[in-house]
Amino acid sequence: MFAGLPELGISNGEDLKETLTNCTEPLKAIDQFQTENGILLPTLQSALPFLDLHGTPRLEFHQSVFDELRDKLMERVAFIAEGKDEDRYTKLEELLEKSFPLVKMPSIQPVVMQVMKHLPKVPEKKLKQVMADKELYKVCAVEVKRQIWQDNQALFGDEVSPLLKQYIVEKEAALFSSDLSVLHNFFSPSPKTRRQGEVVLKLTQMIGKNVKLYDMVLQFLRTLFLRTRNVHYCTLRAELLMSLHDLDISEICSVDPCHKFTWCLDACIREKFVDAKRARELQGFLDGVKKGQEQVLGDLSMILCDPFASNTLVLSTVRNLQELVGQDALPRDSPDLLLLLRMLSLGQGAWDMIDSQVFKEPRLVCLSRGYPDLEVVTRFLPAMMSVVVDDYTYNVEQKLPSEEKSSLSYPSTLPDAFTKYLQENRVACEMGLYFVLHITKQRNKNALQRLLPALVETHNDAAFSDIFLHLLTGHLTLLSDEFGTEEFCSAVFDSFLLTSFSSKENVHRHTLRLLLHLHQKVLPSRLETLVKTLEPPKQSSDPVKELYTQLTEKLEAQKKSPPQAADAPSLDLGLHPVTVPTTAATPTTPL
Repeated sequence: MFAGLPELGISNGEDLKETLTNCTEPLKAIDQFQTENGILLPTLQSALPFLDLHGTPRLEFHQSVFDELRDKLMERVAFIAEGKDEDRYTKLEELLEKSFPLVKMPSIQPVVMQVMKHLPKVPEKKLKQVMADKELYKVCAVEVKRQIWQDNQALFGDEVSPLLKQYIVEKEAALFSSDLSVLHNFFSPSPKTRRQGEVVLKLTQMIGKNVKLYDMVLQFLRTLFLRTRNVHYCTLRAELLMSLHDLDISEICSVDPCHKFTWCLDACIREKFVDAKRARELQGFLDGVKKGQEQVLGDLSMILCDPFASNTLVLSTVRNLQELVGQDALPRDSPDLLLLLRMLSLGQGAWDMIDSQVFKEPRLVCLSRGYPDLEVVTRFLPAMMSVVVDDYTYNVEQKLPSEEKSSLSYPSTLPDAFTKYLQENRVACEMGLYFVLHITKQRNKNALQRLLPALVETHNDAAFSDIFLHLLTGHLTLLSDEFGTEEFCSAVFDSFLLTSFSSKENVHRHTLRLLLHLHQKVLPSRLETLVKTLEPPKQSSDPVKELYTQLTEKLEAQKKSPPQAADAPSLDLGLHPVTVPTTAATPTTPL
């Protein structure tokens, strides 16, 4: 406990023990030891007996003096560090040299840690001693740990890894939330709110202004993204940069070439729309990537791969397409639309680009720089717009007088180009999925029933991703009354969800989430079949089993509680209709 005192020429318990062992008069020896090692203030000696008269132990007095002096010393250390003296760090280094031998002494340790915290460069020998001792490493300030981490990537990785795992768990938990809603979903929190999350704040604190640590975290994120293909790492990459931006850490923001692009994109995500002004800014950043600096495209693509960025880009694309339909214009004639597709393409190709280390924008077929795959623009988008036109034509037809109506029925098939690109092109697939969400949000039952079967086969099974299923289940709550029909249940369950629930556990979970929310609306005969079909096999994970148990318990509770209509009291007051004698001004309806 008192290790290090002899190095400073201060007696400790061992010295007192030796003195008492070898002395002939113990009381005198104790008195002498107290005089030599007590507070060296002559006027104090005559005052100490007064404390004895008040029954105050000497230990209590010395401890209170010690605590007061320690607090003053720590304040002084902070004052020196914040001052502008050129030799302030020399003073702190000298103090560290004198106090470090006592670093394991609990009462002195805070002072040593305070000195180390305020030194921009702690001597390497001291850092190694702290790193080698688990207890010291645990209690030292994050400012000291940063100096240790920057030269020990493995140790820093051990500290960061649990936070990254926690971040992914939190994101996935949000996607499987028990709340199904259009208004409050995965994408509802604003960028600033998301940056207040525990993991982002902790990482920001761990990095501080240290560019080397920031680069290490980015490398961890790239590696994990490559290893898992989990797009939430892309979200964290953007959130971390913008968190440092919020704190005005110019030491890092000024050297990250993605900073201004991410800042501009963050504003678009906040508005959930890319307006013309910001679109030009974003295009300027992409066009400004110079020869020899192409590697920045890897980071830009990762930022564009962030689901929050993709969500904003595709929502803007759908809105742009709606305007084009109203203007009788073609997709190829809209520069704003082409830029959105360019950024979508860059984001969707992030994994391939970082994996191959070939930093080029995805293959462009158009002559003009930055245009996306020509066939997506000339074939897929017109096919998607034709679905809109079909729907509009049918609805107009239904409003005509019966004598003017034709025998037009709602189309049941989709254009070949639509299904082909949904399966073969990732940008087209992303737009197709958001188009499905768009028509679901409009409560367009006919169009949804037409589109859902096409989602069984999509590029990389994107229609069965957690993000899309999270959004779709939330949007389907707008059509809850339609679940009372066999036709709609067949389209949602038989033609889509049940085609892969047995092979994809996440689909099983999302289907159970939907039923938990809407079971009262589902056709009873269909609900009974679904409950049997969705019973989890033994090898299923606990979350699936828990959801299924919740569903069956709800259904049992519903069976036990009597229908409300049966409990309603009779409103028959024994009055019977009375026919009033008819006059010219009196109606004949029974009252």
